[in-house]
Amino acid sequence: MTLELTAVPNNKGVDAAVAAARRVIETLLHAGDNSAAEMSDVADRLNAVADHLEDHVPTVQQRLVDMWAGEGVTRHDPVTGPENAIAPPLHLIGQENGSIEARVTLGLAYQGPPGCVHGGVSALLLDHTLGVANHWAGDSGMTGTLTLRYHRPTPLFEELTISARQESVDGRKIRTLGTISVGGEVCVSADGLFINTHLPRPQ
Repeated sequence: MTLELTAVPNNKGVDAAVAAARRVIETLLHAGDNSAAEMSDVADRLNAVADHLEDHVPTVQQRLVDMWAGEGVTRHDPVTGPENAIAPPLHLIGQENGSIEARVTLGLAYQGPPGCVHGGVSALLLDHTLGVANHWAGDSGMTGTLTLRYHRPTPLFEELTISARQESVDGRKIRTLGTISVGGEVCVSADGLFINTHLPRPQ
């Protein structure tokens, strides 16, 4: 048995609007200064959309309550959130063997070196994936340390496999490992120490 561990996007409402925003971000990066498009007009239209949204948003406090209620916790985050335009988003699947996995192709919005994923983006994806792996395993906590090894450049425009598994639990300390790979070859590996804040500190 496998299980979807992240919110599933809908093709309507805010999810559809955010998907459109991702297209805008990606196409603006593709366009750059060399586009024949009239960018001043594009900016005016985008600002008009933002003005309309600002006129209809709830207060920040109301939104924060909504974000942390029910499924909201996985709908807004910058890795898996279908309501967050900077999220790829990852769709993490829990496996029967205790690991979790996602497949994703990243575009120019996540570029560091030419044609490659930014190292900080790799760290973001792995930190979150390791945290979800802990949740899937049943013991979760806050990131204490995250050690990354960059084995080779992580390419853009190719399908990446991001996976993680909880390795051990020792009191409040949780050790979790993960990788980003392409074509079966590891690009980045992560070794995380998480602290279970729900357990009392040892005396």
